[in-house]
Amino acid sequence: MTTATVPMILAGEEVASSAAASITNPYTQKVVGECYQADAEQADKAVAAAASAFGVTRRMPRYRRAEILNSLADLIERDRAPLSRLIAEEAGKPLFDARGEVARAILNCRGAAEEAKRIAGHEVPLDMDGDVARYQSTVTTTDRGTVSGVDRRLAIAKLFPLGPILAIAPFNFPLNLTLHKVAPAIAAGNPVILKPSPQAPLTALHLGRLILEAGLPPESISVLPCDNAVAEQMVRDARIRMMSFTGSARVGWYLKSIAPKIRTTLELGGNGGVLIDETSDIEFAARRSARGANVYAGQYCIGVQRLIVHESRYEEFLERLLAEVAALKVGDPLEEATDLGPVIDERSATRIAGWIDEAARQGARVLTGGEREGAVVTPSVIVDTSRDMKVECEEIFGPVCTVKPYRDWDEGVALLNDSKYGLQAGIFTHDITRALGAMPDVESGGLMINDVPIFRVDNMPFGGVKDSGFGIEGTRYAIESMMQLKLVMMNG
Repeated sequence: MTTATVPMILAGEEVASSAAASITNPYTQKVVGECYQADAEQADKAVAAAASAFGVTRRMPRYRRAEILNSLADLIERDRAPLSRLIAEEAGKPLFDARGEVARAILNCRGAAEEAKRIAGHEVPLDMDGDVARYQSTVTTTDRGTVSGVDRRLAIAKLFPLGPILAIAPFNFPLNLTLHKVAPAIAAGNPVILKPSPQAPLTALHLGRLILEAGLPPESISVLPCDNAVAEQMVRDARIRMMSFTGSARVGWYLKSIAPKIRTTLELGGNGGVLIDETSDIEFAARRSARGANVYAGQYCIGVQRLIVHESRYEEFLERLLAEVAALKVGDPLEEATDLGPVIDERSATRIAGWIDEAARQGARVLTGGEREGAVVTPSVIVDTSRDMKVECEEIFGPVCTVKPYRDWDEGVALLNDSKYGLQAGIFTHDITRALGAMPDVESGGLMINDVPIFRVDNMPFGGVKDSGFGIEGTRYAIESMMQLKLVMMNG
């Protein structure tokens, strides 16, 4: 079967190019579709159009930005079924989770619409200190007139749109993580150029058409599938005022290094740790951990990878975890009963299986899983690991978790923090003192008490420490990062 090549969106227009790429279903390896790839000249045109469109979007009133975002939410709702299927086909995400992603995308747009209405400034009090106020209140006359002190001045801090935003999105949430960048950009009054993932660009192109249908000024939106060299060209372009990137730490820090002067948000993932103490509900912790380690085949930046369990409950937890993992149905993501499908491609599956085999050769024990067929890796639980094994110290981005015991609380927290990553972490405890004490002690951007790190609602602040990234996402926080705070001082 042949399908028409999907055009890119360049400054609101659907255009072709001299190159195209095929997108394959990672489970069946069948071609899902084909899309055009932007070249260097087209990328330059997109940036030029965004720079020009900023003169329009920066003056767009709040209510109009909110109307566009609410219209976009309505259109995603209308296309809920085809979008869910498209995500399942090109990203290999089980339908249950694909539908959940679409639901979150709708919430994302509506939340951004509400926040767009609330963008506001505040007065900066100038008369807080008496000595300074009296010093500044001396009235003098110069050849330019009278200069008054703080009693005749009004200072306002006000947020203004920043300028063209370059959004670089990942494959694992091709709709919702894209909207984590695009929706705040629209709410803030900025044009946006979206560079979607090469593995899952069709969902982003569908979204781009919906954005145009929702009424955004055409010149202010481009969706450009492209190769790395073209993406780097846009990152380096001085007309781009901010880059928002979600992806691997290696790529993210490299892109930041080549464009040190532009504002940057990096969401780079992690190897999510979970600490489970002796007071915990072990059955609940095991059920949530099995889900957290294997949702979307573990391709989740806040997925569970390292489980640290008090030695008195270790064997009990392992037994329950293995039972939960064994109950997961592995198969075709387009089948309703499937819990876990493929990873994004066979190369990734080969890497994951290789890391598991390497850990086994180094002395770890694989209690279940570890097999690979095509792009499918069976859910894996590994014990007797050490901190230098890749399955523990790197981000595996696959359906794999390690489990190790600890003796006392301080040791458990130290093991939880023993990672170069720090995005979100989880702690299971019924001890309120430990729960409160962990808040300042755990080195992560988010801490889930009595849950695993995969919990996320899209208006939550979201960002990591250490190698997990730089900057904060989450609707209101992303909007603020895409705006410039200016001080306006009026002398009366």
